[in-house]
Amino acid sequence: MSADVELDDVSVRFGPFLAVDRASLKIAGGEFFSILGPSGCGKTTLLRTISGFLQPSQGRVRIGGRDMAGLGANKRPTALIFQNLALFPLMTVADNVGYGLRVRGVARAERRRRVDALLQLVALPDQGGSLVSELSGGQKQRVAIARALAVEPQVLLLDEPLSALDLRLRQHMRSELRAIQKRVGITFIYITHDQGEALTMSDRIAVMNRGVIEQVGPGRAVYDDPATAFVASFVGENNCFEGTVVETGDGHAVVETGVGRLSGRRRNGLAVGDRALVFVRPEALRLVSDDAPAPIACELSSSAFEGNATHLFARARQGQPIVVTLSRRDEAGAMAPGQKLGLDYAAHDGLVLPANGHGAD
Repeated sequence: MSADVELDDVSVRFGPFLAVDRASLKIAGGEFFSILGPSGCGKTTLLRTISGFLQPSQGRVRIGGRDMAGLGANKRPTALIFQNLALFPLMTVADNVGYGLRVRGVARAERRRRVDALLQLVALPDQGGSLVSELSGGQKQRVAIARALAVEPQVLLLDEPLSALDLRLRQHMRSELRAIQKRVGITFIYITHDQGEALTMSDRIAVMNRGVIEQVGPGRAVYDDPATAFVASFVGENNCFEGTVVETGDGHAVVETGVGRLSGRRRNGLAVGDRALVFVRPEALRLVSDDAPAPIACELSSSAFEGNATHLFARARQGQPIVVTLSRRDEAGAMAPGQKLGLDYAAHDGLVLPANGHGAD
């Protein structure tokens, strides 16, 4: 059984410090929802407020339509997987998974049945007798998930549970987590600073910055149509050009920047004379032949071949850094540092946003 989670104007203060600033969200039952943001943005504070380890300074948390005011973590229909997993290293896997059931007084036979079913669910059917200290990192992650699911929560809260794993195992566990969530059907709320994790696993994402939720939406919408300059700069790689709006019309704007006039889709409210930022994804830029006009002229600094793509690192006028991602090997050719490049992009691939809130701090 899953439950929806609603945050209504939630703020959390620690003395004079405002960790979460008037957050409002509605997470549907059965949804895999990620809260994404840099360290210190308030995402873990928000998770602990949902779980009951912290009480909001203002606002309401509702789970399944019920107000959680005054209810501690042990009284809420949630389970929390901590970043360090908090497993008992000297207990067997089965004892770890069944610990919450034993505390709740579940009979031994029923406890054993549920533990066996959960170990099957997380693909560890033969590891019940092993000590946690004998397991690999990925296996420990699965034990933590099974232990959390044993108490049959309506909402599972995960606080950066994959951060200690190496890249290959982390990528594998993304798909494992998503598959487990689909099988059990309960609400997952996942905290991460890793955009790849959020984009890969989530039904929807909330992007936080300095205690404020700046955008909520499906991963593709957050990536392709960021609502603020912070979201554009934090979610995925982006080239940013600052300047002044010199022309608007038909949902687009032209901005006079340090590298020349650039255009893109614009957010409502931008007018001629406003300071603005033009964002262009590296994969949207394309090389222009020597004899064709190019909106952006630059000089190649270095390149990095990564198998399925080549990344070009260049400098334009006034030292403006530019990253270009080429998906075809032959495009990069035998380029050498110092080579002059011309770059272009389709106007709809540029995004013009107000110049406030830039950066990922």
